Amino acid sequence: MTARAVMNSTGTTLEEASIEKFQASLRGEVLRPGDDGYDEARMVWNRMVDKHPALIARCTGVADVIQCVQFAREHGLLVSVRGGGHNYAGKSVCDNGLMIDLSCMKGIRVDPVRRTARAEAGLKLGEFDHETQAFGLATTLGVNTDTGIAGLTLGGGNGWLGGKFGLACDNLLAVDVVTADGRLVTANTEENTDLFWGMRGAGANLGIVTSFEYRLHPVGPVLGGMVIYPLSEARKFLRFFHEFSSTAPDQLSTIGLLLATPDGSPAVAVAACYSGPLDEAEKALKPLRTFSSPLADLIEPRSYVQMQTLFDEAWAPGRLYYNKSSNICDLSDEAIETLVEYARAMPTPLSCIYFQRLHGAASRVPESDTAFPHRYEHYVFGVHPATEEPADIEKMKRWAQECWQEMLPFVEQAVYVNALEDYLEEGDQRIREAYGPNYERLVALKTKHDPSNFFHLNQNIPPATT
Repeated sequence: MTARAVMNSTGTTLEEASIEKFQASLRGEVLRPGDDGYDEARMVWNRMVDKHPALIARCTGVADVIQCVQFAREHGLLVSVRGGGHNYAGKSVCDNGLMIDLSCMKGIRVDPVRRTARAEAGLKLGEFDHETQAFGLATTLGVNTDTGIAGLTLGGGNGWLGGKFGLACDNLLAVDVVTADGRLVTANTEENTDLFWGMRGAGANLGIVTSFEYRLHPVGPVLGGMVIYPLSEARKFLRFFHEFSSTAPDQLSTIGLLLATPDGSPAVAVAACYSGPLDEAEKALKPLRTFSSPLADLIEPRSYVQMQTLFDEAWAPGRLYYNKSSNICDLSDEAIETLVEYARAMPTPLSCIYFQRLHGAASRVPESDTAFPHRYEHYVFGVHPATEEPADIEKMKRWAQECWQEMLPFVEQAVYVNALEDYLEEGDQRIREAYGPNYERLVALKTKHDPSNFFHLNQNIPPATT
């Protein structure tokens, strides 16, 4: 198969000599359609995304990233940036442009004395935890080991440790960033402070982060897992779950779920993690386990690394995923009735509805301290159908959209940016809802650091000049 010609945004074909010169400037390889490894490199977690970049630059370090930005600017190429490639909307892959692929950049150095970690942007959550837990340390980083640390952190980043230690972005100490004009800068609380503020919640709009420095915390074994009850208990259980999660201590994080059991029967469940002394944990989690007679009680002492794998099988890479999401504060009786109705009609056995609680330390940060603004106790509510069969796509999207529409009277006009499907589908208003009172400040920041909107394949905040 012969590689196709590479064209820029104006339809001009790039000369082969320019592409060869670009390849020679990198330590990493450049892949084109037809090359060995091209199809594997363009695939991301969500198989619903099926895009074909003209070039994939598999970067091995900062110098490669700088060369990519300079080459794309010189030739007017559309650019996408891939870290872990885990987001629903597939913004990390583009059609006909240059995909700057950071997934080979997996360096990490843990300093157990300072309790910090310096990690490159290609790392996934499970790889990061493997290194930090060797020293009994961890930081908040999502709930699925296949998630890339980069996209998660740049959008906020909740996880099992969020109530105790804050979000991933709250534990960020510094970032190295390649800017839209191809410079490498460091941003922290002393250097490029405005950029550092924006990186903690809206970072994909402002540059390519090549490495992150995180604050780490001592984290030993946890008590966690899942308790599953029949759907017949859902109304009572969800009312109980709302009260339970709303009064949970910082050490206890919860996710409510409407899902299917292995035999396909609809059910209601809660996943929980207590990151504190195990004797306290048993007492704290007992009400979840004794609400009535569970179909399954999978809560047990686990290593933190094991806890992070809890959803790996349910949210495995390579399936077809869709998501509709908003923040919700109250699980009212009316909202619960709607949820139970849609739980009975789930389009596939792999589908679910979830409520991830944000509370504790993550809710006590002033909303203007970081670009991530949702600093109040709430759930990230998501309608999350999934399948392995392309024939299911239309029915699962229809189910998700109808459920989300029916829930609109009960939700906030706010959404977690990492849970957005695609603002191009949902409208620019959803980006404003993602950033709320911080949106105008982010427009000014975007105008300063990326006035041409070079980085626009993201949940985009346009600069004031466009």
